[in-house]
Amino acid sequence: MNLSRIVVASNNAGKLREFQQLLSPLGLEFIAQGQLNVPEAEEPHLTFVENALAKARHASRITGLPALADDSGICVDALDGAPGVLSARYAGEPKSDQRNNEKLLQALAGIADRRAHFYCVLVLVRHADDPQPIIAEGAWHGEIAAAPQGAGGFGYDPLFWVPQHQCSAAQLGAEEKNRLSHRGQALQTLLARLAQRG
Repeated sequence: MNLSRIVVASNNAGKLREFQQLLSPLGLEFIAQGQLNVPEAEEPHLTFVENALAKARHASRITGLPALADDSGICVDALDGAPGVLSARYAGEPKSDQRNNEKLLQALAGIADRRAHFYCVLVLVRHADDPQPIIAEGAWHGEIAAAPQGAGGFGYDPLFWVPQHQCSAAQLGAEEKNRLSHRGQALQTLLARLAQRG
């Protein structure tokens, strides 16, 4: 599969930074869709995989390039998997990490079960109508802390408690976070499947 240039179907600065760190060793050229004037795709679907596929096809159709898209979020056991696919807009528009975190803490007030996981689906399409997209997923299990901790990361990282490290995702170094995270796991799976395709 010739993928010398790939458009990354995201405008999220935090995700783009992580992709850059994870993908830079591959020697491929990854271009954020914003640099190519690609508007954000609609994300009307109920599942991460459908939204990721929609974003990848949208970016590929507009640019004529292979596209990599991510759909990810946090799923809280006590909230039946919410915020889930609505994670980025949990507290409404305009998107706000701080308001999302505040709403999640309010939703969990008085609830003892704090189990949660980050979930990520990555989709790579060779062209907009690719009938065989490469799809990979990753999950990162932890808990929701009682209050935000740490200044690193983005999104729900300050609330996501990583028990084996006794800190929040926002307190992990970038390299360690990429090793553990849902996005890092999904990318390793995607790269392995890409290698199998040749």
